[in-house]
Amino acid sequence: VQLQASGGGLVQPGGSLRLSCAVSGFSLAYYAIGWFRQAPGKEREVVSCINSSDGVTYYGDSVKGRFTISRDDAKSAGYLQMNSLKPEDTAVYYCATGYTCDSDYGPDVNEYDYWGQGTQVTVSS
Repeated sequence: VQLQASGGGLVQPGGSLRLSCAVSGFSLAYYAIGWFRQAPGKEREVVSCINSSDGVTYYGDSVKGRFTISRDDAKSAGYLQMNSLKPEDTAVYYCATGYTCDSDYGPDVNEYDYWGQGTQVTVSS
């Protein structure tokens, strides 16, 4: 099982990036996908998640209205479109797979067993 996050980079405030999470080794169709981030000196934060069966999504308050999560099970991939980026979005972003994503409460992180290696997003002028 392997998750490969990519698409990070350096972007100016107000810019956009699209992160991808390529999944191999199992069928992604049965699992929820989550995106998490961790900035230096801060705790890991839930960014977003999307269910497998019904496509239910969840967004953290700090990214709501700016980020959009999606998935393509045929390509075994998940995506995170990030718009209107702010310096406070700077972090290492991780994708992970789990069992559920609740629209109000987000993912149960304890259920997310497989994690990618992370991709750095830096928002700076």
